[in-house]
This record gives sequence, C-alpha cells and structure tokens, in this order.
Amino acid sequence: MRADVLARRDALDADERARMSLAAADHAEPHLAFTPGTIVSGFLPIRSEIDILPLMKRLAARGARLCLPAILDRQTIAFRAFDPDDTLVSTGFGTSGPGPEAEVLDPQILLMPLAVFDTQGNRIGYGAGHYDRAIARLLAKGMTPGLIGFAFSCQEVDHVPAEGHDRPLEAVVTERGFREFTGRSFDRKD
Repeated sequence: MRADVLARRDALDADERARMSLAAADHAEPHLAFTPGTIVSGFLPIRSEIDILPLMKRLAARGARLCLPAILDRQTIAFRAFDPDDTLVSTGFGTSGPGPEAEVLDPQILLMPLAVFDTQGNRIGYGAGHYDRAIARLLAKGMTPGLIGFAFSCQEVDHVPAEGHDRPLEAVVTERGFREFTGRSFDRKD
C-alpha cells in the first residue's frame, strides 16, 4: 500500500506540489489556535512530501516555538528548536534541521508527514516507527500532543490497518482542506 501511494505522490509535478502545499497551509492555519510559546513540531519535506515550511513560518510569526525532528539513532527522534533562518544540517533519514547544539523540546502539537492515511485518521509513515515511539514518550510524560497529518489528497486510501500501538490522527490537512477525525479542539491555550 505504501509503495503504491508514494508512487502516486511522486507522480505529481513539482510545481503542482508547491501549489498544493500552499493551499494546505491556507486550510490549516485558521484551525491552529494556540497561545504564544506553544511548541509546534513541523518537518521539512523529503522526496516528494508536502512542504509545510510556509505554514511553519506563519505559526512562528504568531508566536509558536518551532521544532523539527532529528533522528538520534535508528529508534529515536528528538525535536530540536528551529528558526526558519537557522543553518541546517543532515538529521538522518534524508532529513535536515538544526544541529545537536539546538535545544530539545517536547512538542504540544505535532504536524506530521504521512505516507498514507484513511478516512478514520489512521496513518502509515515510512515504516521506521519514529513518530510512534516519540508520541509514546510524550504520552508517558503526561502530555497529550495534538496529532495533525499533512499529505496530498492522492495519499488517501479507504482503510489503513491499525495496530494496538497506533494513535490515530486528530486531523489531516491536504490541498483540499482540513479534516477533523476526533472532534478534539486544536486550541493549545492551556
């Protein structure tokens, strides 16, 4: 399933992906309410992923503290503080982000890349389980991070098989809009 969906995403023209990424940012921003200082994890695109950097810049202008995932070892990601003007380094798995000197943060909202998603908010990543383990660590600390996936609409399927450890997304944002699954508010004003 992952390979088929990623092939559809890869087939999108680069200019079309850029247009669709901006449309997704426009759909997402009004739904993301938070107090200044809220820690929001985003991502920089790899391969043909949706590009949420424009959205991250908007959120930073509204007072969000941004961070990006960095792969520390084959099992663990840490979320390093990020400023869009930072110099970036390789952070594993084809990603780039702040270097090891950056502060490690615990995000309250995770804007997550997806390989595949379904109509119930179930998701498939790239198979390494990095986000699954990171979410489990945040939950073990007593946090309840908002989980919002970002993808292109061509990455949706009817059903993603979910396992016991999988946490469904609360929303998915595509170029077609913001779709909530759980009814949970994304306001992080607490």
